[in-house]
Amino acid sequence: MTDSAFEITADLVRDLLHEQHPDLADLAIREVAGGWDNQQWRLGDELAVRVPRTERAPDLQRKERRWLPVLAPRLPLPVPEPVRIGEPSARFPKPWTVMTWVPGEPLDRSPISGDDSAGRLADFLGALHVPAPAEAPAGSDRGAHPKECTDGFDHFFEAVAPGDIAEGLRAVWDDAVAAPEWEGPPVWVHGDLHPANVVVSDGALSGVVDFGDLFAGDPAWDLAAAWVVLPGGAAARFFDVYAHADEGTVRRARGLAALKGLVLMLIGRNGDRGLPGGKPTWGPAGRAALDRVLQGGPV
Repeated sequence: MTDSAFEITADLVRDLLHEQHPDLADLAIREVAGGWDNQQWRLGDELAVRVPRTERAPDLQRKERRWLPVLAPRLPLPVPEPVRIGEPSARFPKPWTVMTWVPGEPLDRSPISGDDSAGRLADFLGALHVPAPAEAPAGSDRGAHPKECTDGFDHFFEAVAPGDIAEGLRAVWDDAVAAPEWEGPPVWVHGDLHPANVVVSDGALSGVVDFGDLFAGDPAWDLAAAWVVLPGGAAARFFDVYAHADEGTVRRARGLAALKGLVLMLIGRNGDRGLPGGKPTWGPAGRAALDRVLQGGPV
């Protein structure tokens, strides 16, 4: 999963702060579990240091630095915002970033319960999904119509699709593949909404993190969160509040939710087996998402 030749430790993070941002270097530092492209460290109570550990991570951080200050002021939930930039140095050869910390626990560790999180997520995505400027980043390994993702779906389906729901999942995917293309302007899309990238406080959705895969394109990639993130039965409320998803977009989103659920299941299985990049908590989250997908659409 990682390709950094450097061991990222608390001592390294403190040394980097002393070198470039000494006014922050005496704050408490503690490691945050999880992360994929970046290793994250709490810095005091209100900040976090994101240190890249994959080859693509510096570009993802640059994207967040460029666009989160533009997007954050209009979003109704807290998101991380860049505070300081760390430059490559002899101690560490890649750029790194000090961000604001979004309080709460990730959804894969603390479930949503008993509030209108469907409405909160719909309001958040409604505010995010506005036409993006021409210079906005394009999608990379995501953002395409489901028909362009069939090989990937087949791979994950063959690897982990539960036998008791496999037929239903295939039907949902085939319907997404047959759905019309997105015909609207490219809108801002978070691109990676799953249970580890949304934050919960007191059972309520309270923040969204990790905008490294932000792109301009089809909102269906985010609307899949109606099944991947929200509890069972919440999709109808979500789409009622979101209000501007047509039938084709909902069909694409539901198929993409099936794809994302399978990805979560595979990463969870890898975690159970102790494989690099595996995350055991993602398996149950993936299976729950697939069960919600098969409960049906918003109507």
